Amino acid sequence: MAVYKYRSRNNDGRITVGVVEASNQSEAAELLMDKGLIVLSLAETSAKSKTGLNINIGRIKHKDIVIFSRQLSVMISATVPIVQSLKILAQQTVNPIFIEKIIEIANDVDGGMKLSDALGKHKKVFSHFYVAMVRSGETSGRLDEVLEYLADQMEKDYDLVSRIKGAMIYPIFIIGGMIAVGALMMVFVVPKMTQMLKDTGTELPLLTRILIGTSDFIQSNAILLSLTLIILIVLTKVWVSSTAGKVAWDSVKINIPIFGTLFKKIYIVRFTRSLSTLIRGGVPIAVALRITGEVVDNRAYEKLIMDTVAEVEGGNSIATLFVKSDLVPKMLSQMIVIGERTGKLDTVLERLSDFYSREIDNLVQGLTSLIEPLILIIMGVGVGGMVAAIMLPMFKVAQSIS
Repeated sequence: MAVYKYRSRNNDGRITVGVVEASNQSEAAELLMDKGLIVLSLAETSAKSKTGLNINIGRIKHKDIVIFSRQLSVMISATVPIVQSLKILAQQTVNPIFIEKIIEIANDVDGGMKLSDALGKHKKVFSHFYVAMVRSGETSGRLDEVLEYLADQMEKDYDLVSRIKGAMIYPIFIIGGMIAVGALMMVFVVPKMTQMLKDTGTELPLLTRILIGTSDFIQSNAILLSLTLIILIVLTKVWVSSTAGKVAWDSVKINIPIFGTLFKKIYIVRFTRSLSTLIRGGVPIAVALRITGEVVDNRAYEKLIMDTVAEVEGGNSIATLFVKSDLVPKMLSQMIVIGERTGKLDTVLERLSDFYSREIDNLVQGLTSLIEPLILIIMGVGVGGMVAAIMLPMFKVAQSIS
């Protein structure tokens, strides 16, 4: 199926523009004529090869969903029908893959399907959390408000992830550069510099022998080492994607020194922000907790939240199990109890989310400040050790000559 952008004239003589999905251009023209439109222009929006494969390969970004949500909210609040709103968004969207998704959603809604159900057919684009919020907006009659709130929360999530990634780019870049430069030196530079030391016949210091041995090993087994590294990376990815591997890796992340605290706070922010948004959208607490368990994306926290669902359905507080768990800060448990008693749980959770977001910012800044001097120390030790390994035998040779 292809997406065609058209310009036409209706029975009233007004010019209309829009998009239509069809197998080919002739079928697209027939569909428009069946609707009583006179086609003025018709062009395919996403070029396709003769094999039918989309040439515009790409993916739907987080930013695309945020813009879609905000614009759809504005049009719905302006009483523009949902199908018409979706078709207008399809015209304004740049990403050809997303255009096709929006057209499919518009056609489903036009065929009588609810917007939430139409969105739910595209699970890779719209999460369970997103669909549940839209469904709550449809039920409460506040779809425009829900979409606007969703856009705000998604922007906050995006900003949080961007700040963490931005803070980690510099250390990762430096460490990667150190490893690459070190490997190149061991393969190309060190052998040439140490060859003349071997030729002198002088007994070499232990540090120099270790350097030469390491260089010889890397040179002799370069292909084997590269293949081993690639295999390890692939096996690690396969293992992490398995159920047992995911559980083990999630446990490692929250227990690893220094970074474990950061991961815990990230999961807490996901929990508080998602649950707050769902409760504010009118989703029942038990259902909201189930959805939040999926959003958190950590098996340890997911198990705790799913166990909490059983407690809530049994008439107990959300904080019943949280109080006993090491995964949840004491302040969070206490604040949840207060929120339940006052009937302002969504507001309390939102404030907790903002608080832990600031905690993450401070922690990331602290880790960055700690990592930078550690990198300099490691670089100094590595370079100093290499220089010493080369210079020591030279001094020894010079002393023996004199």
